Amino acid sequence: MAALAAAALLDELMGRDRNLAPTEKKRELRWDDAQVCKHYLVKFCPNELFINTRADLGPCDKLHDETLKREYEKSSSYQKMGYEDDFLKFCQGMMSDVDRRIRRGRQRLSLGGQEGGSATPAQVQNNEDQIKILTERINGLLGQVETLGCDGKVEEAQGIMKLCDQLKEEREGLRRTNENSHWMQTAEIAAAQEKQMEVCEVCGAFLIVGDAQQRVDDHLMGKQHVGFAKIKIAYEEIQEKRQKEKEERDKLREKEREERLNKRKEADKQKEEIDDRRKKRGDDRRKDRDRRRSRSRSRDKRRSKSRDRKRSRSHSRDRKNSHSRARQEVSRGHSRFYGRDRRRSRSHSRGRQDHKKSQIGRAHV
Repeated sequence: MAALAAAALLDELMGRDRNLAPTEKKRELRWDDAQVCKHYLVKFCPNELFINTRADLGPCDKLHDETLKREYEKSSSYQKMGYEDDFLKFCQGMMSDVDRRIRRGRQRLSLGGQEGGSATPAQVQNNEDQIKILTERINGLLGQVETLGCDGKVEEAQGIMKLCDQLKEEREGLRRTNENSHWMQTAEIAAAQEKQMEVCEVCGAFLIVGDAQQRVDDHLMGKQHVGFAKIKIAYEEIQEKRQKEKEERDKLREKEREERLNKRKEADKQKEEIDDRRKKRGDDRRKDRDRRRSRSRSRDKRRSKSRDRKRSRSHSRDRKNSHSRARQEVSRGHSRFYGRDRRRSRSHSRGRQDHKKSQIGRAHV
């Protein structure tokens, strides 16, 4: 653990590529590389909050880089990689542990002095040393598991993981023992001083009601209290942000739905107007057609009447003409007859005259 802390300090002072030779090419890291801490990209790394406290999570072997964090926030994959979900799950687990601690603390306060004796300070320190040793061993075994997994040695990696689980259970047992001892010692001190105790609603620590303001301020500024408060605030901020984004998306979808509905209504209205205009034009065309037909019928009637009148006039003219022609024929016949008669009479008269002249001539002879 001390080596990791020293390495992190050197990386911060000299850069990540401090061990590269002058001829070696510098490797550019991306925010999505495996060695980058994803919790830090989202908000912060929880391992840095509880250093040297009872809730110490051990050092983080991932990279914490503010530049990579800004690159992630500006990238198109921001909030799309599932890092926020993992961070929320981790924070939720931490808050669940605190809630259990608060419940146990309240139960112990309600039980009073019915619990058994607490561990001595030497035992508590011994447990703390064992917890640190177990944490270093667990981190080392996890590194071996990653190496074996990369080499394809799955069975060996699974065996080491089982050992890690056993060590974690042993570490949690030691932590619970120390916490119980701390609570019992505080409760005993409070009982001895006949002072009322309460449980901090943020970190689950015991507080003396009406204690000196300096001690209250020291507790409020302590790493454990500040760390759990920061986790709770970050969790609520992300949840509130997601809720606002969800409400905005819902409003946007509702607005789009209303716009589509309005467009559909407008389209239906325009279609009705077009249909009304078409219907009106159709009615106007039918009326015009009916008027044209009525006019055509009236014209046909007038034409038929005019034709009838013309025909009647023509018939009358034909009758008149036929009568006049008949009269003319009759008159011509009479004139021809009388002409023949006159010609005959003239011929007879001329014949008689010629005969008389001939007789007279003969007589003179």
